[in-house]
Amino acid sequence: MTKTMVRLENISKKYVDFYAVENVSLDIKAGEFLTLLGPSGCGKTTTLRMIAGFEKPTTGTISIDGKKVNNIEPYHREVNTIFQSYSLFPHMNVFDNIAFGLKMKKVKKQEISDRVDRALKLVQLEGYKDRKTNQLSGGQQQRIAIARAIVNNPQVLLLDEPLGALDLKLRKQMQLELKHLQQSLGIMFIYVTHDQEEALTMSDRIVVMNEGRIEQVDQPQKIYQSPQSLFVANFIGETNTLKGVVTTIEEEGMTIQFGDNTLIVPSDGKLQENDSVHVSIRPENITFTEMEESAFEVVIKDIIYIGSLTKVVAELSDGQEIIIQTTSGTKVEKNSTHFISWQKEKSLVYQAKDAKAVVQ
Repeated sequence: MTKTMVRLENISKKYVDFYAVENVSLDIKAGEFLTLLGPSGCGKTTTLRMIAGFEKPTTGTISIDGKKVNNIEPYHREVNTIFQSYSLFPHMNVFDNIAFGLKMKKVKKQEISDRVDRALKLVQLEGYKDRKTNQLSGGQQQRIAIARAIVNNPQVLLLDEPLGALDLKLRKQMQLELKHLQQSLGIMFIYVTHDQEEALTMSDRIVVMNEGRIEQVDQPQKIYQSPQSLFVANFIGETNTLKGVVTTIEEEGMTIQFGDNTLIVPSDGKLQENDSVHVSIRPENITFTEMEESAFEVVIKDIIYIGSLTKVVAELSDGQEIIIQTTSGTKVEKNSTHFISWQKEKSLVYQAKDAKAVVQ
């Protein structure tokens, strides 16, 4: 069984009368790639900084490899941090940038040389050690920052939006390279981002944060397919959120009314008749169909071509909009009327009063 390398127990960070992080508990396993994901101001970077030691929790305990580190300075923790800016020394060449921490620790000269060479090989930049950092591309600078971190053999590598300054194509390339590097090193990566696709691509587990609290912790596929709150459903990927009312609850299922349309889903035992609900359906789970009892009649409002796929914006009878993702070969026209449907098990139902999942 993989041991817990980092443990957060009821940690909070309060600034005057504002909680940046509130009562967060989390166990992170050795060798895991864990991503803290959420919008700006959700507390993900503050959480990372508390693990690094740059911020001290107001309450709670942080342990690394079984040792409480609340009062241990950053440079005495077995962690290294990579920031978006990389923080490379412009007056030093690549070798000296990577070797800086080892020299401060008074490591022997030959060992420094060997470890720098090994780090450069891992990030595929052998032969670059005499270059100045301003002679490197953004992607190369990012790799040097990683080499400088891993040369110290940290137990935990913390990464605060390290790909944010790169262009889209390079960022996608570096996502895969970072994941492969983490797997080859076998050390824990704790990664902060607000990019959902980045989190889904790279992570073993994702921690979705909102307003200083954890909304859900799970594997990427489960986060996407079974979001536990409406916030997670809306934040991870694209989804349709329809407002409806429970009209009947019977043995065969629960009926939810949307204007002139109804949807029958399994009864959860928590909802009652006349309860307001939100129903989430991913655009890729909706299909155009023939007129039938379970189909929804819609009017096409817009058609957006995105290469091999097409997004169709449609309107239900009660005025709510819904997006259908289909192949670009599907023929629909603006202002035309069509019918759509989806498998009822693809419907995620949330109570309107607290936006928590009740039917999945």
